[in-house]
Amino acid sequence: MAAPGRDGELRRTFPAFAPRPAEDIRFAETWWGNAWVAALEEGALDPKRLARGRGYAQEGHVDAITVTPGLVLAYVRGSRPRPYRVQVRLRTLGDGDWERFLDAAADRPGHIAALLDKEMPHSLAECGVPLLPGPGDLDPHCSCPDRGHPCKHAAALCYQTARLLDADPFVLLLLRGRGERELLDALSRLSAARAARAAQEREPAPLPGVRAADVLASDRQLPPLPPPLPAPAHPEQPPVYPAAPGGPDPFALDQLATEAAARAHALLSTGRDPVAELTLWQDAVRLAAARPGSGLTAATRALYASLASAADRTPAELARAVAAWRQGGLEGLAVLEEPWDPPAGRFDRARPLLLAADLPAFRPWRNHLTHPRGHVQLRLGRDGLWYPYESEPGHDDWWPRGTPDLDPVGALTGLGASPEG
Repeated sequence: MAAPGRDGELRRTFPAFAPRPAEDIRFAETWWGNAWVAALEEGALDPKRLARGRGYAQEGHVDAITVTPGLVLAYVRGSRPRPYRVQVRLRTLGDGDWERFLDAAADRPGHIAALLDKEMPHSLAECGVPLLPGPGDLDPHCSCPDRGHPCKHAAALCYQTARLLDADPFVLLLLRGRGERELLDALSRLSAARAARAAQEREPAPLPGVRAADVLASDRQLPPLPPPLPAPAHPEQPPVYPAAPGGPDPFALDQLATEAAARAHALLSTGRDPVAELTLWQDAVRLAAARPGSGLTAATRALYASLASAADRTPAELARAVAAWRQGGLEGLAVLEEPWDPPAGRFDRARPLLLAADLPAFRPWRNHLTHPRGHVQLRLGRDGLWYPYESEPGHDDWWPRGTPDLDPVGALTGLGASPEG
């Protein structure tokens, strides 16, 4: 699906979906998308109009869809030359409902992480707030003369809306009255306030030593200084930074503090800076890879754009490089970007091993071995590991996938490729 246009935080416009094969009858894969479809179908008065609406949706009759609080709007092409204007209304939530929702979301860190990954946890939808519509909650209106509830044009729009909700639950939250940025900012402030209260309630642990006043009041000779405290096992996470009007971005502050703590811990533990020898691009990839997600969520999109711009790259190039870094660190990035000519030996032995595993003859090029279908590739790293890659067949658009392995067949197995694939 193409990216939506944003006329403002409370208005999102999505391009029309392309027609789908007739046998592809599912309009939702997620449980919340299916709940939307169930609300439509269980509240409909005529199953035949629903069937016509499904056909219209599958054939691509629904034009661009605009979502605002309480309203889904689109033009749907029917049997006449002029398309019909279709609206589906849904009641927005009140302030009390939103307070309960935000409290429930901030109560568990997993809830916020799930929302950022475009997931809707069951427990969040069961917090006592009517996020999902029930039968009869969807209120369709169409400019066609059919008085059915819903007519086939409104049914088509509802089915396509289920696909939008499937891809991004923030569309449902916008329908209920609040935009993604507003909700994430509110969750950031609420989480920061809770973390601050929890920190105030904790008594600091006493440090070993002697009070300075006791030492100065004593006439005895001072003992030798105690040995330095050992380095902690790992750097701690920084506190949550609240968002403030005109203040720095809390996400950027968290990134800087986390990075400073990690480098300080490495210097304290090993005496060397782990990133001193990295290039600007390698360091940008490392920083982006340290954050969860793939630069597609609201929380990481700005970070990816900033890092990519600083390195004179695109966010898409950074996302691919992050996948390589997560696959194999600095060596994984080198495997992505630097083809090389391996000496005879491990590379030459790989093709017979693949054939012995009932795999077809992979095509060699430098340190690459590519499946003849063009959907799976192995790359030999200078560390002797085989790095698996995937692409859409024939597109030559390779992305790191799976775990590197000394055994080429093992690398494909970790990728999930079958010998028949």
